[in-house]
Amino acid sequence: MLEHFKFSLWFTAVCVALAVWWGASSSMGIMTALFLVLVLGILEISLSFDNAVVNASVLKEMDEYWQKMFLTVGILIAVFGMRLVFPIVIVAVATGLGSFEVIDMALNNPDEYSRHLHESHAGIAAFGGMFLLLVFLSFMFDHEKEVHWLGAFEEKMGALGKLEVISVLIALVVLFALQEFMPISDEKRLTILIAGLAGVVLYIAVSSLDVFFENDAEGDAVVTTVKRNGLAGFLYLEVLDASFSFDGVIGAFAITNDVVIIMLGLAIGAMFVRSMTVYLVHKGTLDEYIFLEHGAHYAIGALAVIMLFSIHFHTPEIITGLIGVAFIALSIVSSLNHKKKLLA
Repeated sequence: MLEHFKFSLWFTAVCVALAVWWGASSSMGIMTALFLVLVLGILEISLSFDNAVVNASVLKEMDEYWQKMFLTVGILIAVFGMRLVFPIVIVAVATGLGSFEVIDMALNNPDEYSRHLHESHAGIAAFGGMFLLLVFLSFMFDHEKEVHWLGAFEEKMGALGKLEVISVLIALVVLFALQEFMPISDEKRLTILIAGLAGVVLYIAVSSLDVFFENDAEGDAVVTTVKRNGLAGFLYLEVLDASFSFDGVIGAFAITNDVVIIMLGLAIGAMFVRSMTVYLVHKGTLDEYIFLEHGAHYAIGALAVIMLFSIHFHTPEIITGLIGVAFIALSIVSSLNHKKKLLA
């Protein structure tokens, strides 16, 4: 097990060393910097464990080349792109400032930087929430799914999945209901509508890339395999990771406004999520715990709902993390009980 987390442990040591240097060179202090980095890392892991499970379910079907791409290029995108560059881009677009001006603001005026980022929360939550909602709904309405955690209920949901557009239809109804009934300003309503539709469009685009690999002579099974073995699977995983990271980045500002500490803490968490993904794939954990993927998708569904309602109603990050852990734990217990019944 240790070999799968060796690089993450080394990476953590480097981030901790950087946090010590940053704390010593600023008014924060070494102990405060260390504490915040570790708290943020643990928070990111607790929020993203379900992400690791879903990543593993896709990654195990990908060939070795694309697995390496996900674990090398993908981690650079996850750590530096989504947890450092993306928030800067969001603030730059919102304020009309240049990137270097925003970076200067983040380092020297973190309160103002945090304020601008929180003002962009409605659009970010609508985009990420709709994408994650579609991930959950597509799993629930998968009529080809043979394993059902909740028995007859999931079987009926799967049967409805024969109507191919049902996931998108339900997602759009949810989006329009939020936009219409949530007690927010008219400006935010328009933001939610545009950002939410963007999340829906992106999900459809990424999940439909398999059409470029279609071959009438080879059949649907080959199309599905190629979809998860190549660029489509890689893009799907990156967008999924981005949707998870949106809320984590903004939520981190509830703990500290120091962008360097936030980046280091979230980077540690992101690296361990990657290591957990590899561990789950190599150890065949999803095959051993047959309901684990179900628990992860229910956790994603809960996170999607929380993100969408967070546009107006704040939910503490610790509660979000505990809900995800609860679904994962229940799915593991159910898997063990199922295994015992089979052995009996």
